[in-house]
Amino acid sequence: MGGFVLWQKNPDLWCLELVVSGCKISAGSDGRVAWRQTPWHQSHASRGPPRPLRRSLQGLDPMLTANLFSNSSCIGEKAVNGEDCFVLKLDAEAATLRARNSSSVEIIRHTVWGYFSQRTGLLVQLEDSHLLQIKSNHGNVYWETTMESHVEDYRPVDGINIAHAGRSNVSLFRFGDNNDGNTRTRMEETWTIEEVDFNIWGLSIDCFLPPSDLREGGSQESGQSNDVKAKNPGTPLPGRVQTNGRIGPSKVAAIDLDEPDSTSEEEGQS
Repeated sequence: MGGFVLWQKNPDLWCLELVVSGCKISAGSDGRVAWRQTPWHQSHASRGPPRPLRRSLQGLDPMLTANLFSNSSCIGEKAVNGEDCFVLKLDAEAATLRARNSSSVEIIRHTVWGYFSQRTGLLVQLEDSHLLQIKSNHGNVYWETTMESHVEDYRPVDGINIAHAGRSNVSLFRFGDNNDGNTRTRMEETWTIEEVDFNIWGLSIDCFLPPSDLREGGSQESGQSNDVKAKNPGTPLPGRVQTNGRIGPSKVAAIDLDEPDSTSEEEGQS
């Protein structure tokens, strides 16, 4: 049981708040650095250039999906849930993978497949496979993450077809030189979208700044330049995930459009 709220201004400017079983997870990108924050870890900046959020690719942003697969190759056709689809494949460039590597972690490959309806052109299924190697003195361990998302229930919102339901299956496979043996973990998520709005009033640029602990010099692990600084980490978002149990399973909480823009308030007080 849980829910999430997603705000986005462009593919590299987004913020996500997710609550599952009372635990809140936050992630975002301010266009220069992508970050995530969990109850069991401090804020962490991701290595490499900012990347779009996968959840946005699950039928929530058709333009983002089209841009992602603009350099892909068509590898054939396949029927998905009775829908005839053409299949596009995209491999991450070697330079992009190197930018995300560190001294102890190497990303070997990242491949994405998109299954698009031949009838409507809309995304029906999204798959991706991610393989990385963790190096240590005790041997190398490999982690392979495989995700498969089925997207459905497209409805027009301001003339744009947005998917309002779907499900994802995730597999985490660990193997290599370790004493624990090979392990596989599987997870499944089913979601429905409660509300989608465009041009949200009060969604300023400051809403996408990283947390305060990712200040100047605090993102060394991410490999980013040290000029990334959260100048105003307390700027509120127009709507937030509540943790009091009022959010239904895998739904987007409604965004309160009546909350004023914090930047306008500050200008009025100066």
